[in-house]
Amino acid sequence: MLNEADITFEPALDSKGEEHQVTHGTFIGYLQSDDRTLRKNAFNSLYSSYYAQKNTLAAVYNAAVKRDVVTSRLRNHKTAQEAALFAYNILTSVYSELIAAVRKHLPLMHRYISLRKKLLGVDTLYMYDLYTPIVENTFGHIEYDEAKANVLQAVQPLGEDYVKTITSALEKEKWVDIYENKGKRSGAYSWGAYGCHPFVSINFNYNVDSMFTLAHEMGHAMHSNYTWSNQPVVYGDYTIFVAEVASTVNEALLMEYLLSVTADESRRKYLLNYYMEQFRGTLFRQTMFAEFELITHEMSERGEPLTFDSLCEVYMKLNRDYYGSDIELNREISWEWARIPHFYTPFYVYQYATGYSAAIALSQRILKENGAGDYINFLKSGSSKYSIDLLKGAGVDMSSPKPVENAMKVFENILEEMEKLV
Repeated sequence: MLNEADITFEPALDSKGEEHQVTHGTFIGYLQSDDRTLRKNAFNSLYSSYYAQKNTLAAVYNAAVKRDVVTSRLRNHKTAQEAALFAYNILTSVYSELIAAVRKHLPLMHRYISLRKKLLGVDTLYMYDLYTPIVENTFGHIEYDEAKANVLQAVQPLGEDYVKTITSALEKEKWVDIYENKGKRSGAYSWGAYGCHPFVSINFNYNVDSMFTLAHEMGHAMHSNYTWSNQPVVYGDYTIFVAEVASTVNEALLMEYLLSVTADESRRKYLLNYYMEQFRGTLFRQTMFAEFELITHEMSERGEPLTFDSLCEVYMKLNRDYYGSDIELNREISWEWARIPHFYTPFYVYQYATGYSAAIALSQRILKENGAGDYINFLKSGSSKYSIDLLKGAGVDMSSPKPVENAMKVFENILEEMEKLV
């Protein structure tokens, strides 16, 4: 309630002196603006409001962590982390392997930050410069039918049955509620119930983002459809650990398809930057979040107090490690932990990073190693096995660092191409 109802933000001024209302929904849009004054003022507006509630927010988070620690001990687990992963049969080594593998490749992220600084042409790169595009979007207006056609072309490597089903879903059965409408929920999601095909809701906005959103949500829908068609109701769902795999595989296949047919240099640079931002926001950033959770729970388990200052110290050091020396860390970024709602669901965010790594590895296997059959079997399996075993059957072993290593190789390749193009 404090975060979603009580906190308000001061309007942010742009370079022309015009006011813009800052909300949770508008914040990232302002950080993507090419108006640096607006980016800076929106950044300061948001974080100053969290700073004003600093002791309350620190106390709330401290209580949440203590709850996790006490509950884990009552249930005879060694750590809160072990307790959180136990229900899904995930070893703590999966978590630690992820952090170790990402940390090993942090020099790649530092190179990307250096490239961002160079292309933005700024003397000093600040944290509020991380979201604005570094190349111009020359794709322009994209109609829904064009986006749909690209998605259908992108999933061709998944085989005849997958293509037939998704084509029918998009063109005949009309699974998708496409356009924004009064009273319609914002964002995008896939939902449904066992015994019926899934439904997808998006708010198509005629751009590249909307095209990737369509691919993403149809990935979820196809996962649910295959599961419901092949599993009894008791196994007719799937865990968060694998939930984002199918959606991200579709996005990765769409990206690979677009890159294969895009010769225009400006468009290619935009796609490469789009791809790199997915890596930054999902694999690197979510792993940093996961490491923050691990550190703070270990501090609490040792009896160390989680105060506003101690939490900010931990968070600032992680930002230094992950983003490198070519960015100036605004002191406000050390308060960012206070606005991340996922931290109140312990040891959850690491699954975004593992899921993304698995999806990149699977998409490469589908394209290069004829792995579509194993992948379709994974989609059909629901929760009939533990998540780690399901992914092993698809050809990805998340108990080893190999999937993260493979994903990082993809990131390195697109980074190198981008460096050559600019």
